[in-house]
Formats: sequence, structure tokens, C-alpha cells
Amino acid sequence: MSSVRRPDHRADLRHVLTHLVTPLLMCIGMGLAYLGAFAHPEPHHLPVAVVGSGSQAQVLAQSISDKAHGGLDVRTVGSRAEAVDQLKHQEIFGAYVMDAHASGGGAPAGASGGASAPKDGASAAKNGAGAGVKDDGGTAVKHAGASAAGAKAAPELVVATAGSDTTATVVQKIFTPVAAQQGTPLKVTDVVPPAEDDPTGQGLFFLMVAVSIGSYASVAVIGGAGAVLPIRLRAALAVGTSFVVSILGTLFAGPVFHLVDHGLWGLWSMAWLYSAGILLIGTGLHTFLKRWTTLGVMALFVMLNFTSAGGVLRPELQNGFFASLHAFWNGAGFVEGTRSHVYFDNNGLAGHVWTLVLWLVVGFVMIGVASLAEARRRRAAAAAAQNATAVAAAAVAATVPERRPAHAAGAGDGENAERAGRSKAAEEAEEEMEEAVGV
Repeated sequence: MSSVRRPDHRADLRHVLTHLVTPLLMCIGMGLAYLGAFAHPEPHHLPVAVVGSGSQAQVLAQSISDKAHGGLDVRTVGSRAEAVDQLKHQEIFGAYVMDAHASGGGAPAGASGGASAPKDGASAAKNGAGAGVKDDGGTAVKHAGASAAGAKAAPELVVATAGSDTTATVVQKIFTPVAAQQGTPLKVTDVVPPAEDDPTGQGLFFLMVAVSIGSYASVAVIGGAGAVLPIRLRAALAVGTSFVVSILGTLFAGPVFHLVDHGLWGLWSMAWLYSAGILLIGTGLHTFLKRWTTLGVMALFVMLNFTSAGGVLRPELQNGFFASLHAFWNGAGFVEGTRSHVYFDNNGLAGHVWTLVLWLVVGFVMIGVASLAEARRRRAAAAAAQNATAVAAAAVAATVPERRPAHAAGAGDGENAERAGRSKAAEEAEEEMEEAVGV
């Protein structure tokens, strides 16, 4: 009786389990990054202002600061116009005018009544309001409630939602109880509203997400399918791809979804700098990481990038780690740079552009390092192949010299080894691209 031999799947199973490591690490990384960045948002030294030059303004500002326990940096400014100027320079993110009539404040086109509030980011506001002012009958608020003439004051909160709708919501939650103690609804005035078709102001963040995905997903194709090409050609492909991705992003921002109504050339320039930096860094990393490149670029340009860009929560509402990344990471450079260019008259734009330029320089450095490493590998491989050919030729000549010339045998062995190497490399490249597409 003959027994049927079952196929041995141990090697195949080991191969599958090895590839499962990548998505599991992605799961861990995304959970730690996103929940670590966005869970439990609360103000950390969030700059706000109280408008007024007398003792009432100073006492109210000090009272708010004491109750915030370090969550707010409260200052006083002499006039509403000065507060608006600081808002437009993003030096503060909200200004409370104790009496809009006395300050000569009006409600421009962007103003809204006390019942209205930026809708997006409500959960952040709920958490962030914990650092605000509670209705505890404090004397500072009572003093603020009366005008010099004895008439009821008309409090106003001035914000700039284009800088961050979530932050504006948090600021409104903070100052609404203060106005309530004056017995008057809080009037909210938005002096820098976002585009009409982007009411939450988060469209630029999601534009960055689209450009990022187009960039880092292309890395797997250029590094995998293009592995046989010289590094200079792969770098040229990366630069060319970044032009295409940046043009697509500009079309999304302008003609397609109308996220911005001006400044498209500046937006395109920053989109190209951002995309080219990702593609060049990823292409250079592929020389060293191979099939782990997708995980590497996701860690750099998704896990640490999207969470610190300031599109969902500004750094003033995040913990210290992600707030510190916001100062120099490329996603923050793109989001804050486009905000500055489109909404804030280019205030602070130069610093954000330099951030993107530095990441592009890092990309070119990575390409240079990868080029040196690949040249060293080629020399080592050529020397090893030459030695192997010589050994094989000597062995054939010593054992069966009559079958074929030694040089032919050695050349045949070398060609077989080269074909096997190319086949294995092609298989690995195909698996890498399948993983990238799956992600």
C-alpha cells in the first residue's frame, strides 16, 4: 500500500508570517501615533488676550490665567485693533473685548452671534474647555461686567478660524462663561474666515494627506520596479513624479474643490517642495530598507507627520512630543505655509518654506548616500563574481576538462547565478509593491 505524501507548507507559511509583520507593526505605530496625538486634547500655554488698558482688564486676565493652571498664556492689549493685528500674525488665537461698544468694535462680515460656534472640532473643545473659566462668582468677572458709564457691557470674542477652527472653538468655550457672568450673550467675530467652500479650514490638511499618499506610494514603485535602474535615473523619476503629484494637488485645491481662491502658484510651489522631499528621501531609503521601505516612509510621513501637522489640532492643544515635531516636520511646514500664504498675508511664510527646503536637501543627501552605497555593493559583487567564476573554472578544468572549455563553464555558471538573482529581486519587488498598494 503506497502512502500519499502531503506537501510541506512550512516554508510557505514562514514566508507569509514574515510578511504579516509589516501590517502588524503599522497597526501598532498608527495606534500609538494617532491616539497619542489626538486623545485628550487640552490647551498648553495657548496665547489669548483681554482687550483693555485699565485695572479691570489686568485683573480679569490674571483671574483667567490663574484658573487655567498653565493652560493659557493670557495677555492684555490696549485696543481691539491691536488684538486683531496679533490675530492676523497668529501671535494669539482669541481676544476677549469686555465692551465692544467702548472699544469701537464692530462685527464685520465674518461675525457671528453668541449662539454660533465653529462646528468642527467639538470634541477637542469639550476637552479643551477644562482649562477655561468657570462661573464661580469671582470678583474679577464682576468688575468686568460694568462699564465706566454704568451701562451693560457688550462683550465680544475675536478669533481667526482660518488658523484653526478647533482652536477657535476651544477659545470660545473658555470665554463664554466669562460673558455669561456679565449677563450678555457673547458676540463672536471671525476676522480671518476660511474659504467659503472650506468652512472648517481643514481642507488644506486633507490636501496634504492626498499629496503625501501620492508621494510615498510612488516610492515603492520607483524603488521596487526601478531597482534595476541607476540611482540617478530613479532620482530623476522621483523629481518628475513630484511635479505630477504637486500639479494634481493644486488642481484639487483650486479648480476642483475651491479650497483656496487665490495664491495657487505659491501653493503649487510648496506642494512640489513637500512631495519632492518625500520621494527623494524614500528613494534613498529604499537602497537600505528594501521591502521595509513602505513601513519606514509611513512612520516618517504618516504616523509622525499627519499627527504633528496642525491640521486637526494645533500644537497648543497637543502634548509636548507632537507639539515639538510641529516646529520642524515637513507636513507642518506645508500646512502652516499654505495657511500663511492664503489667509495671513504671508506672515511667517519664510520659516515654513525653509522647513520644506531643508527636507528637500535631506532628500538629495539621501540620494547621494544611496549612490555611494550602491557603487560599493557593485564593486563587491563584481569581485565576488570574478572569484566565483575563477574557482568554478578551475574545478571544472580539474575534473571534467573534456566536456566543455573552462571559460564557457564558468561563464554559464555566472549567467545562471545572475538570472537567479534577477528573478529573486523581481519577486521581492513585486511583493513590496503589492504590500504598498494594500496599505
